[in-house]
This record gives sequence, C-alpha cells and structure tokens, in this order.
Amino acid sequence: MRLSNVAKAEEPQELEWEVLPPEEKQKRAEIEPLFRWLALIMDDFLRVPGTQFRFGLDPLMGLLPGLGDTGSAIISAMALIAAARRGLPKILLARMSLNILINEAIGIIPVLGDAFSFWFKSNVRNYELLKRHTGGARRSTTSDWIFVALVLGLLFVILLVSLAVSLWLLSQVVKLFGGSRA
Repeated sequence: MRLSNVAKAEEPQELEWEVLPPEEKQKRAEIEPLFRWLALIMDDFLRVPGTQFRFGLDPLMGLLPGLGDTGSAIISAMALIAAARRGLPKILLARMSLNILINEAIGIIPVLGDAFSFWFKSNVRNYELLKRHTGGARRSTTSDWIFVALVLGLLFVILLVSLAVSLWLLSQVVKLFGGSRA
C-alpha cells in the first residue's frame, strides 16, 4: 500500500497484527515517525490535480543539475544513519541503502533520472520496509555485514562522484556565464 493511500479516510483499512519483542517495538517506535515524515515530504507531499499521482521534494530537487540528487540522497542517508544508531537490523539498513543508491545512481542521468525520481520514491519504499520489519526473524550473519559494507561503500562512492560532477558542472556554468573579463 502506498503512503498516499494511508491518508484516505473513505477507504476501509485492514488491521495488521504484529508481534515484536519490546526492545524492537521501542526502536521502531522511535524511528518510524522520522521515516513517515521523510516519505511524506520527499515523495508524497503534492498531488497532481485531478489525478491520484503524488510526488514530493525529491524529484523537484533532482531538477537542480547535479546538486539536487546529491542533496536528496544526503537527506535520505541521514535518516538511515538515525536508524542504524537505533540498532535496526543490518539487512534492513542494507535494503534501505540500496533504495537510496538506486534513486541516486539513476537520478544523476539527465531527464531520465528526473522522470525516474517521480516514480521510484525511495523514501516511501524505505518507510514501507520499516513498517514490514518484524525484528528478530533471524540474526544478522557475517555475509549480512559484508553486504551492508559493500552497499554503503558503493553509496558513498556514488555520492562522492555525484558531488564532484555537480561541482564541476557548477564551475562550468560559472565559466560560461561569468567568464573571465580581460
């Protein structure tokens, strides 16, 4: 179920039962409002009049050449860091990182990346992952840790490359419009 469907009062809602250990319930209760807010603001804040299509600041930020996608990824990564500090399972963090990574990697492609950001909604996906998380189904393994490290490393490299490209593009625009006057 999409986040935009959650807010509709006229549709009957199914009750979902979930049994979590008390400490897992507390961890999720602390972090869930942050992810809900992030999903709403970044991916579901505005609705196209006359349609059910919703979007947020993420695709709009992506329209800013270079810096927009990087800024959006940094905002999403900050929520991910907050989730990691609360000890959420590493495999859940890895899946969330992958959503951010996909959004960032495709988002840096001009035009195609912007269109993709309107559809992909990585923050809504991460919120849905968090809601589905039941905690304690299995313990993290060494391979989980390796996977998390690789995904986060790749995310970091893509963010650095994206930032470098953004700064280079900005310098080119400044040269083009500012130019040196002799």
